[in-house]
Amino acid sequence: MKRNYLYILAMVFVTGFSACEKNSIQVIDGREIGAQIKFFNFGINAPSVNFYANTTKVTATVSATGAEATTGVSYGSVGPASTYASLVAGTYAFKGQIAAATDKDLAISNTSSAIEKGKFYSLYLCGFYNATAKTSDAFIVEDKIPAQDTSSAYVRLVNTIPNGTGALNFTIKNTVGGAEPTIATGIAYKAASEFVKVPQGVYDLNIRYTATPTAIVFTRTAVSFVKGRVYTITTRGDMTVSATGTATNRPFMDNTANN
Repeated sequence: MKRNYLYILAMVFVTGFSACEKNSIQVIDGREIGAQIKFFNFGINAPSVNFYANTTKVTATVSATGAEATTGVSYGSVGPASTYASLVAGTYAFKGQIAAATDKDLAISNTSSAIEKGKFYSLYLCGFYNATAKTSDAFIVEDKIPAQDTSSAYVRLVNTIPNGTGALNFTIKNTVGGAEPTIATGIAYKAASEFVKVPQGVYDLNIRYTATPTAIVFTRTAVSFVKGRVYTITTRGDMTVSATGTATNRPFMDNTANN
């Protein structure tokens, strides 16, 4: 009898362990979660938004009371902030819906796209927000994240600036030694480069127009790239605004870690 009891106890343990293992890969309604996505609000003058996949809210900000705040994902911000949101693979209408009480839940963007199991994506609100029509441009790119390299970092460029005079080149200058490798060339509005391996270090980031490759258009200084990490540098803002000032909509390079 004691032997049978121990056998049953062992089987219960194995079954419970297997269930925990299944939950560790995230299963919702019997379906395995297979795609990962980030959302960026880089639409110039756009209001704060919550992002939706079809009718499912994917990002939102919680207030101190526990209720949903009206702040949402503001201009220049990303949601989720430090990871990706998980979705079942499929085709979605991705929408940015106003988070504020005025025009609450009005969709200012609608981007349909298929996302695949095991892949990573970033969706960007971009362009100039049309305050009359209450619309913003948007696009989605696949984040082809390389395998982790514990000896180096990886960096790429995404361009969300709508009013540049041409495609962009992107270089990074090591603050120790001065080497300035080229990360990307000819990156047009709504385009992304591939990830490029770079040594760990502190860099000054430089943007130039492809047509005038010797003239720096704007820069960001003292950015650290840590080995084992993957980074996306995204240009955003209005090219008619001074990049050296403090205006919210100035041309700027956002630095987001993909892992």
